[in-house]
Amino acid sequence: MTPNDVLSMYENIAGLTSKMAGAAQAGDFDGLSRMETQCALQSVQTIGGVPALEGAARMRKIDLLKMIMANDRAIRDVTQPWQLADVVRATH
Repeated sequence: MTPNDVLSMYENIAGLTSKMAGAAQAGDFDGLSRMETQCALQSVQTIGGVPALEGAARMRKIDLLKMIMANDRAIRDVTQPWQLADVVRATH
């Protein structure tokens, strides 16, 4: 995997997670689920590790990871209360 491949992969994941956050906020949980699968397929490339990046490429990777994490938080803000409500209903 080249440095460009690494950045391309993170760009794709950041784009997908952004769309996932939008789907979650719109209540499109079927779309969210489909994109979650796509995101998992993209991220499987990181299992064996990715080459270390330097300079501007490293900073871009850090920025993309921050975006991915922010998108993940936005998704969880929508889905976690919903999941908790399901658990509470199931126990009563």
